[in-house]
Amino acid sequence: MLQENEMAPDFELLDDTGQPTRLSDFRGKRVLLYFYPKAMTGG
Repeated sequence: MLQENEMAPDFELLDDTGQPTRLSDFRGKRVLLYFYPKAMTGG
């Protein structure tokens, strides 16, 4: 588990257009990661 202000490991996900985007693409910028459960599911 990450602690506050700890650097997250690099990872890659598809953006809303299906293009791969890596966390490292934003190095030097502030990034907010927000995760949520799939719509209409419990959680």
